[in-house]
Amino acid sequence: MQVDTALFDEIVQNSRVPILVDFWADWCGPCHAAAPEVARTAKDMAGRALVLKVDTDKHQQLAARFAVRGIPNFAVFSAGKLVKQQAGVVGHEVMESWLRSAATTTAV
Repeated sequence: MQVDTALFDEIVQNSRVPILVDFWADWCGPCHAAAPEVARTAKDMAGRALVLKVDTDKHQQLAARFAVRGIPNFAVFSAGKLVKQQAGVVGHEVMESWLRSAATTTAV
């Protein structure tokens, strides 16, 4: 789901499940390479996690808030807090493990 700053803040603060945020831009080749992995993660984790996409060109202040310097950049939030952040292309297995780990942390 594409989000702007206001929707991002609302979802992150109110979500009862972990959230994976994909910071990306249309001109970014590696971002396009990661997109199918992000989509698969969203499908595989449906009901157990949320996946949001933030266009860093349109929402530069939001990207700056999380010190996004290179894209794609993935951030995992749990209970309204950033719990993991990593730049670079990764597979859906890695993204899903981040979300499962965040869910375990939240459940404690």
